[in-house]
Amino acid sequence: MKDISIFFQPIQDSDTKFAKDSLGEFIEKHTETGFPEIASSSIALFYVPEYRNSSYTDQSAPTLYHTHLYNLFLGANWSSPIYDLGTIIPGKSIEDTYHAIAQVSKELIQNNCLPLIIGGSQDLTYALYKAYEELEQLINLTTIDSRLDLGDVELAVSQDKWLSKIILHKPCYLFNYSNLGAQSHYISNNEIQLFEKLYFDISRLGTLNENITLAEPVLRNTDILSFDLTAIRASDFSGKHYSSPNGFFGNEACRLARYAGISDKMSAAGFFNYYPEEISAASNELLAQLIWYFIDGKQHRKGDFPIGSKKSYTKYRVFLEELNEEIIFSKSDKSGRWWMEVPYPSSKGVKYERHHLVPCSHEEYQEAMKGEIPNLWWQTFQKLG
Repeated sequence: MKDISIFFQPIQDSDTKFAKDSLGEFIEKHTETGFPEIASSSIALFYVPEYRNSSYTDQSAPTLYHTHLYNLFLGANWSSPIYDLGTIIPGKSIEDTYHAIAQVSKELIQNNCLPLIIGGSQDLTYALYKAYEELEQLINLTTIDSRLDLGDVELAVSQDKWLSKIILHKPCYLFNYSNLGAQSHYISNNEIQLFEKLYFDISRLGTLNENITLAEPVLRNTDILSFDLTAIRASDFSGKHYSSPNGFFGNEACRLARYAGISDKMSAAGFFNYYPEEISAASNELLAQLIWYFIDGKQHRKGDFPIGSKKSYTKYRVFLEELNEEIIFSKSDKSGRWWMEVPYPSSKGVKYERHHLVPCSHEEYQEAMKGEIPNLWWQTFQKLG
């Protein structure tokens, strides 16, 4: 693994004592005495105080989520290493910061270590995407956000106008984009029409409030998660930049974080639009809990993506007259989770091999049993074609 320590500022006050079995005792930290040696099957946290594309300007404000996070206790059966690499020092230009994030994330992902960014503005998602460009890997991106953050390619990138930079990036390594928590009053009809043409997925806030489990298959099919903290309602996450009367409740946000962490496919994530000077102790505590639940999910991954041997799966075949072919569903005997197979042209080779087995819910199987083509199947089929 290449030396990535040059990008980081070490953690201060590293000699603080923590209770036995607390995260503060368990996490291996980058301190003045040395940078940790990264092991496989691990997770690495780091903070990026890059706010030049937002209205927030105080890059030197102290981050209080550390205090809350380190005082939380380990979950049951946590064994994979956790690192806190400290703070990525913002570059002379924002492009320099993007480069640093991309290089660090690429090295971590290549060594089977999941980078978890606590950020800066949400446009840093683009830097995470750039890491996969260097890895030449086709990926799925999911945002937890009340808006779609599309923006105009002709205008400057900002904290809520950055997605078009990824969509139009050449070469393109984005296979699918999904949104969880969109609020219709923040989205224009033009944005909706564009997303429909691209066969992207939007799960509105009201739908998820009624049934939060619908988010699990989406996150199980995700490589990069970008969590906008302003998607949490202001009653649960408050401050000058956190004023939305609607959004996810704190417990819902923690559940989403765990769904993301337990996804075998998830290989990078970020909690963005964190403005440390402007939020309460309770909000810092909630951020710490979001990180805890993400880590807890990561520590309890099932490893049951249906590739290789199919002995641990029950297979269901549903013939649909409208397609004149079968849809094949697989249910894991280990976790009870579902997948469905979507065919793709053999001429595509292995390019789409990771994407034709689509995580789904029992509801998609029930739709197929009624003779209906699941919308998820159809959207994926269009992209694969």
